[in-house]
Amino acid sequence: MRYDLCLPWYWEYDNVFVGMVERACIEEGISLWQIKPDNLLESITALYKGVTTFKTLLHRGQGEPIFDPIPRWAQEFNVQRINPAELSAWSEDKATMHLEFISAGLFTPYTILLPPFLVEPVIPHIDLGMLGENFVIKPSNGGGGEGVILGANTMAEILDARMEFPEQKYLVQAHILPRIIDEAPAWFRVFYANGETYPSWWDPGTHIYAPVTAEEESQHHLGNLREVTKRIASICKLDWFSTEIALADEFVVVDYVNDEIDTRVQSQAMDGVPDEIMENIAKQLVIIAKENV
Repeated sequence: MRYDLCLPWYWEYDNVFVGMVERACIEEGISLWQIKPDNLLESITALYKGVTTFKTLLHRGQGEPIFDPIPRWAQEFNVQRINPAELSAWSEDKATMHLEFISAGLFTPYTILLPPFLVEPVIPHIDLGMLGENFVIKPSNGGGGEGVILGANTMAEILDARMEFPEQKYLVQAHILPRIIDEAPAWFRVFYANGETYPSWWDPGTHIYAPVTAEEESQHHLGNLREVTKRIASICKLDWFSTEIALADEFVVVDYVNDEIDTRVQSQAMDGVPDEIMENIAKQLVIIAKENV
């Protein structure tokens, strides 16, 4: 048997998103194969014996090595993979994306790139003057804020930070002070899926989302959020991701590419993604699979 879309997943908070994908598959008339911990061994066995296969992979089993044989099989047999692992690894490298964005003419915070501690344990003197009074220190491959230091202001903090993830490059970035629009900071997280963009207001302190309305987009001239995000998509080549953008003097990309999206929705978690945005993302991902049928 061959399924149109394979969706391996195990995280309990993916359940609403998986339901959205399932409904979208029904609407588009394509078949869905869910692989979960309770049918994982049976499914991998069927896959490797050629009893059951699939045409497109939407992998949500990242972080659990026992799921790894599924994307490995997909790569070996040249099956379509949404956000292929090797492309994700490249785009997740903030140091690489920083240089790519600058080359593409996108605005980013003033940044000093540092080599991994294991490669260069002692670094030359750094002039911190251009970073301002406070700055941000972040590992190149950190996700979910892991290893990020906000409000740093000394060289000692930079040196100590490099030792937390000694195999990673580090970025030391100027803090971006956004404009205030309607008494809220002009800080946004924009979701991208299969050519479509979904901008949201996003509070970096509370992580609470609010979709940018068409009226707000027009009134406050926020259309460039979509343009910047599409330019990022043309660079990273991912099928779906989110990016963090602040409006200061210009639209500044402050957190580059996040591809392992937290799919918790707002109706289930206060800091979840607005339900309608996640529903649209699910539909777009299913369209990718349908076009491969």
